[in-house]
Amino acid sequence: MRYLTAGESHGRALVTIIEGFPAGVNLTKEEIDRELATRQQGYGRGGRMRIEKDQVQILSGVRHGKTLGSPIALLIENRDWPNWAQEMSPEDVTPSTPITRPRPGHADLAGALKYGHGDVRNVLERASARETAARVAAGAVAKALLRSFQIEILAYVVALGPIQIPPQDLGDLSAAAQKVAASPFRILGDKEEELVRLVNDAKERGDSLGGVFEVVACNVPVGLGSYVHWDRKLDARLARALMSIQGIKGVEVGEGFALAAKFGSQAHDELYYVEGQYQRRTNRAGGIEGGMSNGEPIVLRAAMKPIPTLYKPLWSVDMVTKEPVAAGIERSDVCAVPAASVVGEAVVAFELAQAFLEKFGGDSLEEIRTNYENYQKALQAR
Repeated sequence: MRYLTAGESHGRALVTIIEGFPAGVNLTKEEIDRELATRQQGYGRGGRMRIEKDQVQILSGVRHGKTLGSPIALLIENRDWPNWAQEMSPEDVTPSTPITRPRPGHADLAGALKYGHGDVRNVLERASARETAARVAAGAVAKALLRSFQIEILAYVVALGPIQIPPQDLGDLSAAAQKVAASPFRILGDKEEELVRLVNDAKERGDSLGGVFEVVACNVPVGLGSYVHWDRKLDARLARALMSIQGIKGVEVGEGFALAAKFGSQAHDELYYVEGQYQRRTNRAGGIEGGMSNGEPIVLRAAMKPIPTLYKPLWSVDMVTKEPVAAGIERSDVCAVPAASVVGEAVVAFELAQAFLEKFGGDSLEEIRTNYENYQKALQAR
């Protein structure tokens, strides 16, 4: 299973095509739209979120609420397109004044040099995080499959700028999800007022903020991924998926970098056999050992840098004159970490669904369920 996305930030639409998704999975437009709406929320978002009310059109691959096994094509229209129809026209029209002041920290300069563009807009339109709406749609489809096997995923913010959110006991993941959804920062805790002041202060100074989000996946069966081949290791694949999100500069699994400061006796999860089951009483490994899921909750964290667009811009160089100039300004958010957590949830869901299908593969949900149940029976006998 794989997916491709296409579209520019201010183009006509975003498109997602998913290939290899099995038949017989319940899927509706409404559940995809809910994920898209969640991505657009969060304190610190910019004016674009007041324009776009993302809704999906399912163009193919679904009939009467069930997937067909054929490629699934999804389209998300950009409502701001009419204001950009001339600027972003695919036709040969007279161009506007090109953008030649690349932003530090963005793809602007490297992309323009790589592809030979004299207008940075040719880069920033595709490099924009607007593209992640298409990936959230793909993640919503993947979640429909995972839900069929009681696999649940939740992402939430654990740090915003210098403010750390104290760790919380997740307990029931559904209840935790409700708390996260009710928070404008997608946090578990009571730091909202402090975070509002932080974001407001950054906005007044024309600055931006980054942060860290955590993704937890529960009820993942043992054995997704592989210890045999480097490119099939589940932790490597999940790290790649998270690192592919715009602005992400670091990923860790379980206790991650903190494990490097511990002795081995403090770092690993001891094994027990209780009532016919292997168990661990800690989860420092984050649910992955040797590149495979081990049956514990998968725990991942991703660090997002501050957004490169600043309303009090840093210094840059004009690509035509080579003179020092203030960097260009595009409409932007002050803080998009809550939104990035939603994208993180989506890309993790798709990667887990992909690994799940590799392990229990079949052309239909019924066939996959048979393979999954036979595997569970086999595990009980080992």
